[in-house]
Amino acid sequence: MSLFKARLESAHNQSTMSGNEHDWLALKPQEPSPSQCCGGGCKPCIYDVYEKELAQWERAKAKQDKSLLMEKKEQSNNSELNPDTFTAFSVSSVEQLTEDTYQYRFELPGNSSLCLSLGQHIVLRGAVNGLEVQRAYTPISPGNAEGYFEVLIKHGELLMLASGTGLAPMLPILQSITEDEEDETFVTLVCCFPTFDKIYLKPLLQDLARYWNIRIFYVLSQEPSLEQLPWSYQENTYTGRLDEGLMKTIINSCRRRPFVIICGSSAFNEDMSRYLKAAGIEEDSCFVF
Repeated sequence: MSLFKARLESAHNQSTMSGNEHDWLALKPQEPSPSQCCGGGCKPCIYDVYEKELAQWERAKAKQDKSLLMEKKEQSNNSELNPDTFTAFSVSSVEQLTEDTYQYRFELPGNSSLCLSLGQHIVLRGAVNGLEVQRAYTPISPGNAEGYFEVLIKHGELLMLASGTGLAPMLPILQSITEDEEDETFVTLVCCFPTFDKIYLKPLLQDLARYWNIRIFYVLSQEPSLEQLPWSYQENTYTGRLDEGLMKTIINSCRRRPFVIICGSSAFNEDMSRYLKAAGIEEDSCFVF
């Protein structure tokens, strides 16, 4: 059963270890990355929550008292959310409504309800691709629904295949997705270059890869091995050519059948179209620059 968080919960660990420096550092809250913020003006923002938890951690560390990390809060008979913290909820069901839209139902304890006022929304936080993601949603379930609440989450899937300078037209599309707080399209970008030194715009690509919904793979046709590459590139880099087998591996790693954009030489575009067809991607799901 999947687990998401909605405000309220303090994410501190109730550690019973001794109070040495290592243990305290393990309990220190992590600062959010820019990609974790939805940019929607949430009150408080994920950064506000971080600052509050950091101040609480600093007070507890100064007094060497881990019990101060867990602020006891009054419990009510419903599940009204506290805007300062998060609480965990389990996903009880997921129903696919359209090709890219899903209805998520979350469990509430007993017969409790969210008791939201008109116009209020909730902020959900969960892990996607190993990154903690935070987004605001308005529940579609009745405000007094007992034992559950529901939200609609839209997941598009885009696969970009670029060779050399074919990367250029992909970048505006990627930037438009990351700059739109409402766009939750999952993107897999595959960049094909001869060697690691031939990859251009590395800082920009690394910055884009920090977003929760962007994955970037590199395929280096003339690179002898991965051993000389920086460690941050080794896990998402392949040597050799982007062939039919590797194409199937990448497509199978997608959450659903993606829409594909291809840009490269004529030979590259023809090869990719052939590999995609062999992997079960229909021609009307592909666009070639």
